[in-house]
Parts: sequence; structure tokens; C-alpha cells
Amino acid sequence: MVTLFGLVLLTLLVVTAVAIVITPNLFVAVMLMSIFSLLMAATFFILDAADVALTEAAIGAGMSTILFLSALALLAEREQRSPGRKWLPIAVVALTTLTLIYATFDKPRLGDPSAPVHQHVAPWYLEQSPVLMEMSNVVTAVLAGFRAYDTLGEVLVILTAGLGVMLILANGRPERSRQGSAPVAGGLRHHLVPRVVGQLLIPFIVLFGLYLQFHGEFGPGGGFQAGAIIAVGIVLHSLLEGEAAGRAILPTRVLVGLMTGGALLFCAVGIAGMLLGGNFLDYAVLAVDPVAGQQLGIHLVEAGVGITVTSTLVAAFHAFADREPAA
Repeated sequence: MVTLFGLVLLTLLVVTAVAIVITPNLFVAVMLMSIFSLLMAATFFILDAADVALTEAAIGAGMSTILFLSALALLAEREQRSPGRKWLPIAVVALTTLTLIYATFDKPRLGDPSAPVHQHVAPWYLEQSPVLMEMSNVVTAVLAGFRAYDTLGEVLVILTAGLGVMLILANGRPERSRQGSAPVAGGLRHHLVPRVVGQLLIPFIVLFGLYLQFHGEFGPGGGFQAGAIIAVGIVLHSLLEGEAAGRAILPTRVLVGLMTGGALLFCAVGIAGMLLGGNFLDYAVLAVDPVAGQQLGIHLVEAGVGITVTSTLVAAFHAFADREPAA
């Protein structure tokens, strides 16, 4: 039954992807991309990748859709197709597709215990995570503990991308003069049903994000998922009440401070481990009990991840919302 459902999802993914490519209406394309992300999230759940599914649903179907719609408010409704020949991109896509299909012939069978990925470091992670960290969610232990360097790099990439979006979309006017001129400045205050339903959902969205933040060591969750979901709640408030109401909660200076502060918190935990006689991002020296030190360090770096992700996504939304529609 699960296999059949998975095949249905894969079929819908292909149909949706083709529809995205061929539709000339940009609004329809954005909605189809949101549907594609929801289908991907469902696929990840079937594959027992709950952490990735939560991230895909929050960012792909939620935050990305909002950012695409904000960008679409600055563009024309329909795509302007080029008059040139289309055979070259079609040939490239077809060749890439055939190459990927050919490469799948040598892939191990799904769930095969003898697959190389299950014979490398994965068994050691599964055995040592409960011993060294006493965490039942191995994903959190790996990302925030064993692979903390990679996660720190991802946080810095997110920070750099957020600052880049703000700089690219900045229009040179002071913040006070931008309020009231953006496409979402008025929000949906005059639409009763979306406003009432949205305001009822916002507390639960933020509460669920906080739950994922502080429960990530025991179940699916962590700073990336929690940050994305909390950001969706804040952005939803801005969409319902207007841009000024959203900026009243987190002004630009506060957002920039949180973006850099979360990354600095991550780095500070690593430096603290060095000052206490350990290695960079070695959490065991943060407490007398090495297990307690590992848990403390992971909680702190996950908090830094959540802060940076939340503030970066909200700042990116405001950067789009601040832009005036093209004349």
C-alpha cells in the first residue's frame, strides 16, 4: 500500500513539474510549485525522513510561496517567452533525464542494509549517539554534534544569502519612507475571513515552531525546521495586518542583529569549547559530565540556528515587501 501511494506521489510530481514548465501564467506556476513542495514533503514522510519533510513543507510550500508571490507583485502576470528556438533546452533536459535514469540502474535497492551508505559511518552514529549524547533523534545528534562544522557552514550560507537579498533589493530609501508604498503595506485587514482564520492560526504556528526547537533531540525538529515555521507565523501576521505591523514586531535593525547574533552564538559555543581545553565545537568540555556538555552545546547551537533562520526568512520577506511595483 505504501509503495502504491509512493508511485502515485511520484506520478503527481512529474505531472506537476511538467505543468510548471509549460504554463505561461506566473501565478499558476507559483501555486503549482507550492503543490510540488507539498508532494515532496509527503514523499519524504513516506521515506521516514520526517525532519526533511517538515523543512520542505515549511520552506518549500510555505515561505518560498510567500516570497515568490511577493516577487510576482513586482512583475507582469504572464511570462514573456523568447522567440528563439526551443530545441536546445529541450535537448539538454532530455539528455539529463536519460543520464539520471541510466545512473539509477546501479543504485542499491531502497532499504537494502548492504548499501554503501549503511556500511560507512551510519552504524557508528546509531550506536554512539545514545551513548555520547543520550539523544533518541540521531538526525539532531549528527547535524549539531558530529557534523557541527557542516551545520555552521550552512548557517553562514543562510546569513550571507539573507544579507545579499537585503542588499540587492534595497532601494536606497529610509525605512520610514518605505512604509505605506509597498504592495503588502495594507495587508488583508479589510478581508474578514482570512484575517480571523489567520490570527487564530498564528499562535499555534509559533507554538509548534517552539516545540520543534526544544524537542528536536527527542523527535523530528531542530533549529532549521523551527526557524522556518516561526518565520511563517511572523510573515503571516505581516500579510494579515500590513507591513507596518510586521515591522513593529521585528524592525530591520533587530532582524539584522538576530541574523548575525544566531551565527555568532554558534561560533561562540565552539570558541568556549576551545577556551575550556577542548576542540572547536567540542561540547563535552562545557560541563563536568561530558554527556551533559554535549546536550548543552547542541541546545545552544540549535538555538543559534533557529534565530538565524527565522530572522533571515523574515528579513527576506520584508526586503521583497519594501519594493515598489514596477511602473
